[in-house]
Amino acid sequence: MAADASDERARVLVIFPGALGDLICLLPTLRALARRHRGTALELMAREELARLAIGRIGVARAHSIDRREIAALFAGGTLAESAAQFFRGFARIYSFFASGDERFRRALEEAAAPAAVSFHAFRPARPGHVAAAYLEEIGEYAGPDASLEARIDLLDTDATEAQQALARCGLDPARALLLFPGSGGAHKNWPLEKFVALATALPAGLRPLAVLGPAETGMAPLFATRRVAMVSGLALGAVAGLASMASGFVGNDSGVSHLAAAAGARGVAIFGPTEPGRWRPLGRVRVLRADSLDRLGVESVASALAEHIGQVEFCPAPSVSHWRAPTGAHGDGRGR
Repeated sequence: MAADASDERARVLVIFPGALGDLICLLPTLRALARRHRGTALELMAREELARLAIGRIGVARAHSIDRREIAALFAGGTLAESAAQFFRGFARIYSFFASGDERFRRALEEAAAPAAVSFHAFRPARPGHVAAAYLEEIGEYAGPDASLEARIDLLDTDATEAQQALARCGLDPARALLLFPGSGGAHKNWPLEKFVALATALPAGLRPLAVLGPAETGMAPLFATRRVAMVSGLALGAVAGLASMASGFVGNDSGVSHLAAAAGARGVAIFGPTEPGRWRPLGRVRVLRADSLDRLGVESVASALAEHIGQVEFCPAPSVSHWRAPTGAHGDGRGR
């Protein structure tokens, strides 16, 4: 996964075990480490799909799968641990957010990486406030207010190309596309699928819905297909970020793709149920809508929040999705970036 195998700069490694949303919340910390170790090559060890996403987009020069055998060797101990030394001794500094409470792993990594300095940090810090700020504090950086947290992703040219190709296959103009992210890491965090479909079919003529489905969400496709809602699935995360950067906006759950869309600069509405937005909300131009019961959160409430936030539709008093209409000239620079 090396972006430039000829890079001979000193190397700094960050080991991080989280999912997509966790990684996006780590972005301010990765940016801070890049500034702290200016002139070095920052590398990330993470889940394989996230490692691929990281290269060139979040200040990471190279990336590695956290499932590689050198990590397993550290847990195995004995002569197997020696096989990890060649890899880890290639780094001048290591920050591990992985297995920080496992003394055996800590000792093995310190021995394998010697003489490199190794520090261990909580994967889910107990500090109050947004987790992105807590990650910064884990490495000894001042977080500041949430608004100052730098959670952005730098898109590659290929991201834009793949996104444009996906939109073309669906016959959609990016300025008219409203992305729907109906899945998440847990069903308990999902706004009911039928309400996503109801929102999609009630949009004004100026907006076209596009459901973006991940590998775990293919079972949602038949309901969208029945209502003739355009869908894309199986896109690489970079292409999803590209879509978000072009679209009019998005509606999503408390999910990794909502974090990714916000990091790509998209405006949108993130629907929260059992989790705490103050700790987990996407950073960026996102309106959070929270409900004690996701089943009772009405389509009209989400539609109204979306209309107010993305600034591309007018919404009449006494909210009803059937009252939406697109104003003239609504699809210019109102999206912002």
